[in-house]
Amino acid sequence: MEKVVSKDGTEIAYDVTGSGPGLVLVAGAFTGRAYFAEYAQALSSTFTVIAYDRRGRGDSGDTAPYAVECEWEDLDAVRSASGAQYACAFSSGSMVLLQAGLPFEKQAVVEPPFRVDGAPPAPERYLERLQEYVAAGDPGGAAELFMVEAVGQPRELVEQIRQTPMWAGLEAMAPTLVYDALQMRDSAVPLDLLASIEVPTLGLYSNASSEWLQRSVRETAAGLPQGTVEGHDGTFHTLSPETLARVLEGYFLGA
Repeated sequence: MEKVVSKDGTEIAYDVTGSGPGLVLVAGAFTGRAYFAEYAQALSSTFTVIAYDRRGRGDSGDTAPYAVECEWEDLDAVRSASGAQYACAFSSGSMVLLQAGLPFEKQAVVEPPFRVDGAPPAPERYLERLQEYVAAGDPGGAAELFMVEAVGQPRELVEQIRQTPMWAGLEAMAPTLVYDALQMRDSAVPLDLLASIEVPTLGLYSNASSEWLQRSVRETAAGLPQGTVEGHDGTFHTLSPETLARVLEGYFLGA
């Protein structure tokens, strides 16, 4: 593990794996750098993979008050420290990457969850309710709200997860669900933002994902001046490490 100090003094922890051109992985909600272990292994024969904990997660610090711009500065600090040329963001982490506006040579986003036509409605007062749970010292309530109402997991399954050792880790990360909600703005496709991004960007989706998620990726790519889109076999809301490694090698390096 290595650390870099972001602009506001927050320490950001990251791992470096492999050799080759640098590739930063940006996590979505409820995940940190440990989530990327298998991805880093698959990518490491081609890239120097940099997986970091977004602020408030894992071994990274957190400095109040939170501002969305701080996470863009965190990513820039990791990019500068590692010399990474490329970036790939997952789910809501896509908005950290897209809004940061950093000079990567190329970048990719995997299923940014914008609520396009056909998407289930956003939970009522979602951001406010997350904030209320966190302020009340009830991270479990925030975690359940996200998992049941935002993601759509059965409440019975969440109750089972509550009884497992992993629940403590989810509760520890639950306050950062507020951060992801703020990064996502109103969850609409941010057309004005996309039109301003000149970095060539690949939008990726899994053929096993819901049609609305696939549509979200297609609309994101269509709004980018240099956007392209690809769908590949995978599981819901993700691609396998091997598939992602093959696709990113082709897109970033022209292989």
